[in-house]
Amino acid sequence: MLVVEDDTAAAETRVRDLRRQGYSASSVDSGAEALRAHQHSDLVLLDLDLPDIDGLEVCRLIREAGDKPIISFTARDAELDRILALQAGADDCVVTSCSSREMTARIKAVLRRTNPQPEPTRSIVLDPLRIDGRTREVRLRGEPVSLTAKEFELLHILAANPEAVLSRKKLMAQVWETSWSDSSRTIDTHVSSLRAKLGASTWIITIRGVGYRIGHG
Repeated sequence: MLVVEDDTAAAETRVRDLRRQGYSASSVDSGAEALRAHQHSDLVLLDLDLPDIDGLEVCRLIREAGDKPIISFTARDAELDRILALQAGADDCVVTSCSSREMTARIKAVLRRTNPQPEPTRSIVLDPLRIDGRTREVRLRGEPVSLTAKEFELLHILAANPEAVLSRKKLMAQVWETSWSDSSRTIDTHVSSLRAKLGASTWIITIRGVGYRIGHG
């Protein structure tokens, strides 16, 4: 995530809070730097009071460049500021003094809205594996396989994209609804559990440095 804030101490505090929550975060202190750096972030936390370029203009330019989530913040708790920010393309607008807990909740809410996770309803057959998206049941050679909710979602997403290698970042966004940077342990644990329950490591293939793809038993 990218924090755009010209107050160095405030920016460092916000970045530290985000990292404590498991997010990868960095900061810049000007609108010009934000316009150069936002492409490499999953979400932008944008102070509307910047020293070089008006924050609303920065918001408009980032929005024109794509659909990247933006949460703006302002020191003034004024309705007009919030309206202008939303009209400029922000997904949310909060006061600068909001707590880190509230900011984290708003980040999660925006990520859920901007990266919606559709319910897996499609049924998939990869003989002898059958995945019923409607009932959320998995059967291997006719025998039921007991999976947790996240294990099912991970398996269903991989099986629904049989020709694709899905990156860890994409899997975290779609299954866990987060851009949490320290994803290796979470995903690896679930993949290991799925392989054990399916009885073969070849059901999920690791593509080193990229992610995973579905395989065959």
